[in-house]
Amino acid sequence: RFALAAVVFGLLFAAMRLSLPRGRALVYVAAYGLLAFGAAYGCLYWAMQEVPAGIAAVVLAVGPLLTLLLAVAQRMERLSARALVGAVVALGGSAVTFFQPGSIDFGWQSFALLGLAALCASESVVVSKLAGREHPVAMNFVGMTIGAAVLLVVAALAGERLALPADGETQFALVYLVAATVGLFLLVLVVVQRWTASATAYVFVLMPVIAIALGAVLAEEAIAWTTVVGAAIVGVGVYVGAVRRR
Repeated sequence: RFALAAVVFGLLFAAMRLSLPRGRALVYVAAYGLLAFGAAYGCLYWAMQEVPAGIAAVVLAVGPLLTLLLAVAQRMERLSARALVGAVVALGGSAVTFFQPGSIDFGWQSFALLGLAALCASESVVVSKLAGREHPVAMNFVGMTIGAAVLLVVAALAGERLALPADGETQFALVYLVAATVGLFLLVLVVVQRWTASATAYVFVLMPVIAIALGAVLAEEAIAWTTVVGAAIVGVGVYVGAVRRR
């Protein structure tokens, strides 16, 4: 997924005749790639072999709070009550939406990997902000290439079989996933250059809610009342923490 998306970003990079990041910006972009793609997604997919998707969504919903605290610790933002309340409310809404009491049946190692994924993803948002006003295509080209290389090396060392899918439906799904990856991370970097890192991190709590809404509309999936209430709480948290201005 990330290797193919990096190729797409490479083609866009060449077509737009962009320049590679240099100096300190290059270090931050490389760190962004290692954290966002190599570490965060590597730990996330490893953990989700055992952890249910609902629990993963709740743990990842701590992203806005983690990103806020990391940004404050690195003197990028100030700790405001509005931002703190918004992050906590959004986390609570995600818990109402996705948490199922009987779904906690996995080892602590998987939970630790999930927590590490949330931490790395949050820090990657902060690092991408520290990189400055580099072009999002160039940043993703460099970062995704580094992250994909790390994942491929780890997969090879783990003895996994490296092959492109042969089934037609799987190939179509992969093409869609690559296109979605390009669009997602291009827009994330566009947003983080215009908003604060902590506000951008609300993508962690919005994506599962939007997925549920699309599932209801396109696949006619049933939605429980707790999902509606939780999604509304998430919306309040996003408004307070990311959208509302003083």
